[in-house]
Amino acid sequence: MSVLSKAWNWNATDEEWDASYPCDKYIEGPRQAFIRAVGVEAPAKTLFRWVCQVKVAPYSYDWLDNRFRRSPRRLTPGAEKLEVGQAFMVGPIVEFEPDRHITVLYGQAGERGWPPFSLTYAVTPVGPGCSRLICKAVMTSRSRLDRVRWFLLAWGDLIMMRKQFLVLKELAEKTAGEKTTGDETARD
Repeated sequence: MSVLSKAWNWNATDEEWDASYPCDKYIEGPRQAFIRAVGVEAPAKTLFRWVCQVKVAPYSYDWLDNRFRRSPRRLTPGAEKLEVGQAFMVGPIVEFEPDRHITVLYGQAGERGWPPFSLTYAVTPVGPGCSRLICKAVMTSRSRLDRVRWFLLAWGDLIMMRKQFLVLKELAEKTAGEKTTGDETARD
């Protein structure tokens, strides 16, 4: 994989890259996509619960995207209660399936200078106590300016989402380990 292609695909398998995700149906016409993925040694249900936490905080570089406030290291009660229309990162949730995926649609044409885009956070079980976290983003790509914006967003997102995925992985694995040992109280 070339250095330039890293912006479009970080850690996803060919099957994950080729798969269809709910975000695909929200963007029509010429488009560009990127995908991120990470393996997690935690059950899909545990990992999905941590993905729901992204409603609460970004779990990336908190000094940059959370005004120096640390993203919670404990599960926030009620964060798993999803509804269509709820804010989730950059836009409202347009659809979800508990323990499987959350899909968000960002913006109308021209809003904040970015073309509309959609993204899906998907959690896939891959074995006993193991799962994969995948995020696919799709953006319109009708003009040269759209393609330049998308390229810049893909590189910035690679840095931010990689960090987010690694933090969510760590927290989900820690939670799974606590459940295995029977210690449900210490989550900080």
